[in-house]
Amino acid sequence: MRRVQTQSDIRAILAARGLSPKHRFGQNFLVDHNLLRKLVDASGIGEGSLVVEIGPGTGTMSEEILARGAELVAIELDRDLAAHLREHFAANPRFTLVEGDCLDGKRALNTDALAVLGGRPFTLVANLPYQAASPVMAICATLPQCRGQFVTIQREVGDRLRAQPHSGEYGPLTIMVQAFCEVEQIAVLPPGCFWPPPEVTSAMLALRPRTDPVIPHDQAEQFGEFVHTLFSKRRKQLGAILGRARAWPEGIDPSARPESLAVTDLVRLWHAAGAVHHPGTNR
Repeated sequence: MRRVQTQSDIRAILAARGLSPKHRFGQNFLVDHNLLRKLVDASGIGEGSLVVEIGPGTGTMSEEILARGAELVAIELDRDLAAHLREHFAANPRFTLVEGDCLDGKRALNTDALAVLGGRPFTLVANLPYQAASPVMAICATLPQCRGQFVTIQREVGDRLRAQPHSGEYGPLTIMVQAFCEVEQIAVLPPGCFWPPPEVTSAMLALRPRTDPVIPHDQAEQFGEFVHTLFSKRRKQLGAILGRARAWPEGIDPSARPESLAVTDLVRLWHAAGAVHHPGTNR
C-alpha cells in the first residue's frame, strides 16, 4: 500500500519551514489514514476525474487523490503552505495550485479556480476548513457541474445538512443542499483523528447530486432568497410572513411555521408565491 504522510511527517514539513498549525485558518490535519482513504474511496474518483480540494495543507489527501490518476485543482489560502505545495508537486502535471480564499464573496467559488475548471464536471474531495464549510457546500450543491462532495466537516454542520423538518437544525443550509443532493454520513471522527485535535467532533459526509433536483439549478438563487426570508422569521406563521389573502398550496396551512415544511413543500409554496416579488410584500 502506498505510504501516506504521518503526523511526524506533517510536523517535519512544517518545522522545516518554521511553521506551526494556524488556528485562524482552521488547520487541523487529518492523520487517520484509514478514514482518509475511506473518504477518497467513497468519492469514486479515478483515472481522468477532475477533483477540487480546498485546504490541502501539507498535501496528504492531495497525494492520495493524485495516486488515483485524477487531475487536482487545490485551493490554499495559507501562503506558507502554498509555497510547500508548489514545490512538493512541481513535477506533477495533474496538479494545479490556486493560492487564495476558496470563496469569492459568499455566493461564488474562487474565480481563478473556476477559470481553471473551465466549466468541466468536478468532484469536491476535502478536509474542509470549518469556517468555509457551509458556504462552500451550499454553493457546490447548486452547481450542475459538481458531481458530488465528499468532505470532512464539523459534526454540527453535518447534522444540519441531514436535518429533517421540525428540528432545531433544520434551516436554509439544509434546504438548499437537500434540494439538489442526497446527503449521507460516512463516518464520525473524534478529535484524535486530527493533529492538532480540534475541540469538536467531526463527520465525513457524501453529498451526491439528486437525479431529480426539486428546482432547476438556474433558479437556486431566487429560491434561496425566498427560503432565507422565511427562516429569518422562522417563529412566525407562514400567513404572517407572506400575507393570508392568497391561494395556498394544498396541504400547506398558513398557520404553520417555516421549519415545519419539507423541502418539496417549500418549493410548492415558492411557486405559489410567484406573484410576490419579495416575500412579505403583497401586490
